[in-house]
Amino acid sequence: MQIEIAIGGDRFTATLEDSAAAGDLLDQLPVTVEMVDHGGVEKTGPLPKALSLDGQPGGADPDVGDVGYYAPGNDLVLYYGDQSYFPGIVVLGHLEGDAAGRIAALEGSVTATVEAR
Repeated sequence: MQIEIAIGGDRFTATLEDSAAAGDLLDQLPVTVEMVDHGGVEKTGPLPKALSLDGQPGGADPDVGDVGYYAPGNDLVLYYGDQSYFPGIVVLGHLEGDAAGRIAALEGSVTATVEAR
């Protein structure tokens, strides 16, 4: 399962894992998410509806380039830096190519449009 994330004139592709949470994200697409920079390692923004946590551990240690979900905030997360293990994180998939570095270069808040590919 692949998605495309558009931020301004930039487009990024991500491959999603086969999980209930990723399936719920696909069901919400297309979606526009207002994202803020959080901690200098991620862009986060609220989704319209919560994603399923079925089959997910209580937290995760996402890698640079992961696409995630932060359940307590109902946030879609694009990881461009090193985030350690944190409760409530669900890894949904991974950005392709140099996307993490390109997202890191986007300062401040951004508007992301996420669509199925």
